[in-house]
Amino acid sequence: MNFIAIEKNTAKNIEKQGIEIVERKGLGHPDYLADSIAEKFSVNLSKYYIEHFGRILHHNVDKLEVIGGETRPAFNGGKITKPITILFSGRATGVVNNESVPLKEIAENSAKDWIKHNIRFLDPEQLRYLFETNNGSVNLTDAFQRNGKPGSNDTSFAVGYYPYSVLESLVLKTENYLNSADFKSKFQFSGEDIKIMGVRLKNRLKITIAMAMIDRFISSEQDYFKKKDEVTEAALSYIKQLNEKLENENGIKQKRKIELAVNGMDKKGRGINGCYLTVTGLSAESGDDGAVGRGNRVNGLITPNRTMTLEAAAGKNPVNHIGKIYSLFSFDLAKKIYDKFGLKSQIKMVGRIGNDLSKPLAFSLVLEEKTDKNQKRDIIGFINEELSSINEITNKIVEGKFSIC
Repeated sequence: MNFIAIEKNTAKNIEKQGIEIVERKGLGHPDYLADSIAEKFSVNLSKYYIEHFGRILHHNVDKLEVIGGETRPAFNGGKITKPITILFSGRATGVVNNESVPLKEIAENSAKDWIKHNIRFLDPEQLRYLFETNNGSVNLTDAFQRNGKPGSNDTSFAVGYYPYSVLESLVLKTENYLNSADFKSKFQFSGEDIKIMGVRLKNRLKITIAMAMIDRFISSEQDYFKKKDEVTEAALSYIKQLNEKLENENGIKQKRKIELAVNGMDKKGRGINGCYLTVTGLSAESGDDGAVGRGNRVNGLITPNRTMTLEAAAGKNPVNHIGKIYSLFSFDLAKKIYDKFGLKSQIKMVGRIGNDLSKPLAFSLVLEEKTDKNQKRDIIGFINEELSSINEITNKIVEGKFSIC
């Protein structure tokens, strides 16, 4: 039985705070690329280990970088002059009983497969791949096999919460919409590299969107600004409708005014230099680098108004990496508590290196609503039940049931 502290939330309700900031680095952002490719590498490596050796072996392939290339965008289509480079680093078990694991092949195929299915105008065969993933340390590898259960690989903490604020949901869902197949079919010139910054100043929402445009679909400066206006109008319409729905669902009585800015560096009269124009729809094509851990947390957002961890989850092993597992578990558990008990909560968990994952060193549940003794007992029992089966999260990660970024 774990000791679980249930506390009353003393912080000001997020919807009533004077300023709220929410950021989302979208599908084609260099940091999102790095996180996604690292996680794909980890998942495919895990599947290979299971197929060939019956279990997932030690690896942490999170030290991955996307090194920007160089391009020359032009109206009606430019060209790539230097390819994007994917640098694989980190650690992974490469030899088992004298049998070599094709780490490099798995890494490159993971990157190519993810790019092929997510980025329309980037040819994964034209990228450079640098491979520097080596074997892990002996003691961390051994920790996978102790006492029949994996011991926590580190001392780290994680934070999760539910539900999301109106602004958090608005930013997350807007980026998902702008990168949806439906939106891209209507606005083919819209690239995947989209970043959204949402700021609420009391009852005013200021939304800033950076969206790479694809040069082959744009014939001139005039055409660029015409198409940008079309995208802005569509995005604003979606944001207004979604915001109204979210406000009604969350009981927000004073309606919020919305201001939207798209590609704020654009300037008419400067030709291609005044337009956010790209060859592939990515800023990474021309020198904007990316790295694992610099983007979204596991809830898909960057939320400075919330207590949050800086833990980089993507590419970490799904067996005993405490930062990854506790980050995913805490957000998932907070949602389950909301669904089961109707309570808004924030969860903080600390894991100690070597300890059983089901026995966190500290567990704090912060609730916004008051609870009685019987309800607290039921909640604690539910949390302990969920913790007892925490190792099941490994299969869910490998099966793709959790989003990492």
